[in-house]
Parts: sequence; C-alpha cells; structure tokens
Amino acid sequence: MLYAGLCAVMEEARRLVCLPGNDFSWAGWEDETDALREIDGLIARLKTGELPDPLQLRVLFAPTGPLQELSISSGWGEAFPALSERFDREYELAVR
Repeated sequence: MLYAGLCAVMEEARRLVCLPGNDFSWAGWEDETDALREIDGLIARLKTGELPDPLQLRVLFAPTGPLQELSISSGWGEAFPALSERFDREYELAVR
C-alpha cells in the first residue's frame, strides 16, 4: 500500500480515540463518534492511495490540535509525542 506507514499511524490514533473514558471537551470533536468519522474517512482515503488534505492531517497531530488536547484531557498525554513524531516521519515520506 502506498501510504502504509501513514495509515498505521492513523490507525494507532484511532485506537487511542476509542479508549474508554476519553474526555472530548477540548478536542474539537463532539464525541468519539465524531472523531472516528473524521479519522476513518482519512484512513479510507489513504487505503485507496489518496493523500488527504495536508492541512487536515497536520492539524490533527499539531501541538494543541485535537489529538493532543484529547490525549491531555484523557490521561494518555505521554503517548502523544511519540505518535506525533511517527506521524511527522511518515508524512514526510508520503509527500516525497
């Protein structure tokens, strides 16, 4: 698959979004369903070989972006930096 690494990062983000007890108050998503709708849409596009809008992807993993806000308010903030770094590496490989 063309964007396998980037897709794997998005699937890990999806797994974290599905953790029980997540607090979506500051994430910009209404709830888990809203977050999954966005993330699943991005994963589906990656699996068909289409690179989604770069801004949409980068905002998800940005400092104070939806995933970081969710991670902090939900108790998995220490896992976010490694995921964000993986995203940055895979994104750079994808756009080469």
